[in-house]
Amino acid sequence: MRDAKVYNFKRALPRMSWHPHNLYNLWRRSYGPLQKITDRVEYKETLNWRRWTAKSLLRGYHGDYINEKIFKRWYLPDNLPDVRPPAALTVDANVDLNKWALKDGAAAKAAKRAEEEKKKGLAPVGSLMFSEVERRIDVVIFRACFAHSVYDARRMVIHGSVLLNGKKHVNPNTRLAPGDMVSVDPAAIRFLQERPQHEEEVTEEDEAVSEATAEASEEAAEETTSEASADQAEAAAEVEDATESSEPSKESKPKREADSKSPASTKTSSIIPGFRSHFTPFSLPPYAAPFIFIPAYLEPSFSTCSVIYLRHPTARPGYSEIPTPWDADGEIVRLTWEWYSKRRMRIRSKSQMARMPENRQ
Repeated sequence: MRDAKVYNFKRALPRMSWHPHNLYNLWRRSYGPLQKITDRVEYKETLNWRRWTAKSLLRGYHGDYINEKIFKRWYLPDNLPDVRPPAALTVDANVDLNKWALKDGAAAKAAKRAEEEKKKGLAPVGSLMFSEVERRIDVVIFRACFAHSVYDARRMVIHGSVLLNGKKHVNPNTRLAPGDMVSVDPAAIRFLQERPQHEEEVTEEDEAVSEATAEASEEAAEETTSEASADQAEAAAEVEDATESSEPSKESKPKREADSKSPASTKTSSIIPGFRSHFTPFSLPPYAAPFIFIPAYLEPSFSTCSVIYLRHPTARPGYSEIPTPWDADGEIVRLTWEWYSKRRMRIRSKSQMARMPENRQ
């Protein structure tokens, strides 16, 4: 699969990835110079252009590697939920009627009920357009934080590093059913691998070279001082000086040996004994903190590198379980719903049904 230029700064489309470039594009769309294009107040373009732009923004995050024709045929729900704001409530007319009939109690209850419904609002059901995409096995692996991006999760499945209910599974287009368990090979998870040791080897070589140069400089200084003292002192004094200088030289050698052993001893003491045998290395990539979260419909187990798909994602007033970089009840979702409500594919012949991706339901 080709995923080159998915973090293009010119397009600046957020993706399902932990890459720093993706975080930068998300910032540009949310708070940066492209915010006016994303959340513009005065629309000067046509309605069709606005719908297409909103569709491209949403599809850039939700299954950008899925062909648009395949997405409209197999991943859009049969009945798209209505995200349009409700029409004028008939409660106001009933309130006025109760007031004219001198039923102040009933009118007050109806007005209170209307206020509560307005405050409560509608559930952000527009994001449920992508519930079928969230059921894909590669998306579930990414949502469970076992892969750096959905592209890496797709490679894991294709390369045979994923088990579905205990059996090897290599089809990344499979949509899971509630209760399915997905297991990932720990050797395929990048942030659970040990860091390359070439950096440590380079530092050890540098330390050895520095120690060798220090020892050579010390020996050269001792030789020069010994020659100067031999020329100036007398023969008897030279014998005494030689006997005295031999003792500190013997003492200096073990000192130098102890100094040469001290870095290794401190290095081994700083490392926890049995670190490699008892603990799994864990090193997240930089700038991955904003993307570390688990949706409510998944139950991961990091000790076994597995995740259980509990149920299909849902939405309630003020909250949507489908993660998205856009407002789940905002203008972008509404315009996307208007685009797909008129252009979705409805005809499914027998030949088309034979090409349907695996759906475990």
